[in-house]
Amino acid sequence: MVMSESVVRPTVATPTLTAGEESAPVGGADVFTVRDLNVYYGDLRAVADVNLDVRERQITAFIGPSGCGKSTVLRCFNRMNDLIDIARVEGTVLYHDIDLYDAQVDPVAVRRRIGMVFQKPNPFPKSIYENVAYGPKVAGQKGNLDEVVERSLRSAGLWEEVKDRLDSSALGMSGGQQQRLCIARAIAVNPDVLLMDEPCSALDPIATGRIEELMKEIQNEYTIVIVTHNMQQAARVSDRTAFFTAELDESTGQRRGKLVELDDTGTIFANPADERTEAYVTGRFG
Repeated sequence: MVMSESVVRPTVATPTLTAGEESAPVGGADVFTVRDLNVYYGDLRAVADVNLDVRERQITAFIGPSGCGKSTVLRCFNRMNDLIDIARVEGTVLYHDIDLYDAQVDPVAVRRRIGMVFQKPNPFPKSIYENVAYGPKVAGQKGNLDEVVERSLRSAGLWEEVKDRLDSSALGMSGGQQQRLCIARAIAVNPDVLLMDEPCSALDPIATGRIEELMKEIQNEYTIVIVTHNMQQAARVSDRTAFFTAELDESTGQRRGKLVELDDTGTIFANPADERTEAYVTGRFG
């Protein structure tokens, strides 16, 4: 049950993660299985009774109005909610059939397997090279990291733009370049999953388009889950879309997030099963 720090990528059929495993893309296999998920901040139930599956090597988008719990659910996938003192998670979150909240699972190892890119680019105040090399160094990788840095920057579509200034400060890059650098930093430790929490909200349209192209380019290597307020973005890049909403809990008078439906993206936008989804994607509310 314990997650080994040195795993390259887990094999779907093997819940005991051992060093050196590699997995080829398995179409349709579930990376995450979520059942009866409830997330509390103190006494507030922020997310109620979420059930969903995330499939391997697909892009899954979470959409919905502000306060509907989509980012809260995203953070459950790599236990980022653990960092909030008053947060409590109930229910089941399985990653390749491993219970992520089992007492034996190391949350640091989880975050190496399941990388995250945040809303605002957050490069370290170091060189471009050191930003990308940081994760492998912390993970104990020895020797020359030039190949890792180049591979990661190429995967993030950034190599040609920065290859002659790797020793320059990352803080001098444009916002779009910084966000792609953060993606390169995340994939440098060879994760299985990339979580993206509104990665384009602070970027201009050109930079946003480059990030979207990048997601499509790398989805054969990584499972991607993206939270976005931009419905057009979800329609452009995702294979499946989950619509969340916020509803009033009559027993407490508090609003809580609920998953309304999850389906293929084309279905969600063209023929959703729930009238609340149709109202949101057609702009009648939200």
